[in-house]
Amino acid sequence: MISSCTRRQLLVSSALLASRFVLKAGASKPLRGAFPIMATPYTDSKEIDYEDLGGEVDFLVRCGVQGMVWPQLASEYAFLTKEERLKGMEIIARAVRGKKPALVLGVQGAHTDEMLEYARHAERLEPDAVIAIPPAQGKSMEDFRAYYRVLCQTARRPVFIQTTGGPRGLEPSVDLIVELAREFPNFGYVKEELGLPRMRELAKYRPVIKAVFSGTGGWPYEMRLGFDGMMPGSPFADIYAQLWTLHEGGQMDKVRDLFSKLTLLTTLEQQIPGMRLYVMKKRGVFKTMLSRRSEFKPAPEATQEIDETLAMLKPYLKVS
Repeated sequence: MISSCTRRQLLVSSALLASRFVLKAGASKPLRGAFPIMATPYTDSKEIDYEDLGGEVDFLVRCGVQGMVWPQLASEYAFLTKEERLKGMEIIARAVRGKKPALVLGVQGAHTDEMLEYARHAERLEPDAVIAIPPAQGKSMEDFRAYYRVLCQTARRPVFIQTTGGPRGLEPSVDLIVELAREFPNFGYVKEELGLPRMRELAKYRPVIKAVFSGTGGWPYEMRLGFDGMMPGSPFADIYAQLWTLHEGGQMDKVRDLFSKLTLLTTLEQQIPGMRLYVMKKRGVFKTMLSRRSEFKPAPEATQEIDETLAMLKPYLKVS
């Protein structure tokens, strides 16, 4: 019979070995920097254009990004079928294999069972990390806790939590995120979209919290505060990659100068919904600028404003 002391030691040893395996499996590439959320391209009949999806990976690699993420809200994941999500994950994983950027696959589902199907598929594809939006059918912190606990037990790699996009009026608390990060060594990677105060609160719990990424857009100040990166859209991926490189080199004056030019476009995007797809087509990444979310038919004055503003960034665009 095993004594309680010996049994405790065995349990602790097993947990340590498991945690080392988890971290080793997903820590081959740094999870810091510009990690664009990939857009989803469509054919003229609004089927997924898998050729362009693979081409988007090549575009992001040439842009010099540190990582890439698919499918999330900006990827229109809610408008994709299960089969499309599974196949798209395979296409992207194959296209990025052997290349420098880290790959983060989105595995969220409306509930735990749905999430598990995507998480198990992602495990077979061996990305560098996975990310999950809270379950749309969750009704309490306990529902969130159960969902992410199952994900952390399934994934043998780092797990990001995105703090928005789940059930209306319910967001994961900082206490819950820290609790799960303490329980699971592969948790504690956060895409925080609820604002700077939450980002600063999470950062107080380093090293339990391993990385805090932004979704808000105020990047130069966030860099100064020591956060780990941003998950922007993909049309200006080369600009975001350069911003990170300049930041890492301590060239904050150049960061602010370049970011001020980029802000002209990101502000314009708020006034011209669908601009991202127009830019992806204009830059030769996508054949169409179609979306399943809504129709985008820009007026001539809208495209003229986009084109003239984009021209100001031409010296900084790595991929023509």
